Amino acid sequence: MNKIVNSSVSRRAFLGGSALAATLGLAACGGGSTSDSGSNAGTSSAGTEGGGTLTVGSAYSPSSYDPANCSSAFCLSANANVMEGLYNIDFTDYSVVSGLADGDPTQVDDNTYEVKLRSGAKFSDGTDVTPDDVVDSFKRATAEGGMYVSFLTMFDSIEKKDDSTVTVKCNISNFSLLKERLAIIKVMPAALSADDAKAKPVGSGPWMYDEMSDTYVVLKPNPNYNGEFAAKDNELRIDSLTDTTARTTAEQEGSTLISESVPPESIDQLKAAGVTIDEVKGFGTRFIMFNVKKAPWDNVKARQAIMYALNTDQMVSNAFSGMASIATSYLPDSFTNYHKASVTYTYDADKAKSLISEAGVTPGDLVLRTTDNAQVVAMGTQAQQDLEALGFKVTLTSDKSPATYSAIDQADESWDILIAPGDPSCFGGDTDLLLNWWFGDNVWMKTRCAWNTSEEWKKLNGLMNDALGASGSDQQDLWNQCFDILAENVVLYPLLQVVTPTGSWRESANPDGVKVSDSFKGIGTTGVQLAGITTVKA
Repeated sequence: MNKIVNSSVSRRAFLGGSALAATLGLAACGGGSTSDSGSNAGTSSAGTEGGGTLTVGSAYSPSSYDPANCSSAFCLSANANVMEGLYNIDFTDYSVVSGLADGDPTQVDDNTYEVKLRSGAKFSDGTDVTPDDVVDSFKRATAEGGMYVSFLTMFDSIEKKDDSTVTVKCNISNFSLLKERLAIIKVMPAALSADDAKAKPVGSGPWMYDEMSDTYVVLKPNPNYNGEFAAKDNELRIDSLTDTTARTTAEQEGSTLISESVPPESIDQLKAAGVTIDEVKGFGTRFIMFNVKKAPWDNVKARQAIMYALNTDQMVSNAFSGMASIATSYLPDSFTNYHKASVTYTYDADKAKSLISEAGVTPGDLVLRTTDNAQVVAMGTQAQQDLEALGFKVTLTSDKSPATYSAIDQADESWDILIAPGDPSCFGGDTDLLLNWWFGDNVWMKTRCAWNTSEEWKKLNGLMNDALGASGSDQQDLWNQCFDILAENVVLYPLLQVVTPTGSWRESANPDGVKVSDSFKGIGTTGVQLAGITTVKA
């Protein structure tokens, strides 16, 4: 039997098409691979480590914490300190580390693997972690309508082998993303009720939930944790500070030691106070989507004309204060599998007019929708100006995400173009996952963009499937073809890829003389990575 140690970046296309797809469409955390890889594990800061309160300012609000169905950016980040999978993802570089697994999987045959559990692992309630808990957690995560169903379609079953081992059966031979996919299944006690899982889940990680509210959570060390990243502080507090001014003030004053999603206009202010800012280019996109069921957007030249008509340089400058870049591929250039697409789009009003003419389009009324994300609203305003310069009469409508997608899901002709944020990399960073989020057989391609009957989509999905059986340069070549198809057809495509700024009192202490481990790093998606991170008292 063989040990599975390294995993290349591939996976089969999503099969999602159930009711969950609509949920998936709204829930991707609002980006990607980091430009500065490394682990938060291990510290060597000068001063006394631990014994304090580790404080974080979140840019998001809590909702359901259910580890089997969680999509809230706040709750996902908090759960990462409480819950473990057999394997866990380090979001500083998207590497996979052991969680509840004792080492790497053992391959029994092309489709079967065995994973041994960490000896002595217990949940925070004092009960032993057993194979039965793993099996039950798998069933919860793959229940019909669940958030993660389409991430886990390659698993036929997870079963108990003995008191310390589970058997994993896959429907993909020699599946290369085994550990990445097992990391999505967070293990909880089989006895935990669904209601308790939503409100206050119990896990085997270094922290456990103590106080829960609509505006903050307080975590205490799990006294039963026996893994690598034991909590050294007395408390971990995460505050929901969705107001940018409140979040900036809390970090500047030092009442939070770590602040996610620092507003670009506040970076210099926080730096002057002594806060270290990590700026990480991730997958997080601000994308455009066309209603291809409606003329003229069923014409590729009309879609390309719009891409050239948009002054994305102005969007980067005005909406993001320079903290974004114009997409040159589906993946950002900081990602390992980046390939510059065969077609790239920069502002060219003359080319836009030429393509509109070639498409035989006489510009008329156009409904441009955006979500209410402040940056996207600013992008929408710029796009309205640019499209009116092309000759269209543009109606701009901005609304909250649920209302926006509810309107689009009517699958009618009431809209033409959507600009919105999206980032599935909060679940994982492999290329196939990121492709399949939008271009799998799901609500995006069936209803919203409705491209799944085209020959181009069928070719794209064939290439994505072929990539699962390939490796190395052959696999990369298949993905490159995918990236080119997406760029040439632009039915749904990134306009901008954003930089995520995270602030921390790391190099300097806050006014109370406290900082965090010098190994802390910001990440390129929502949340913060806290494994191995402690307070340090000067």
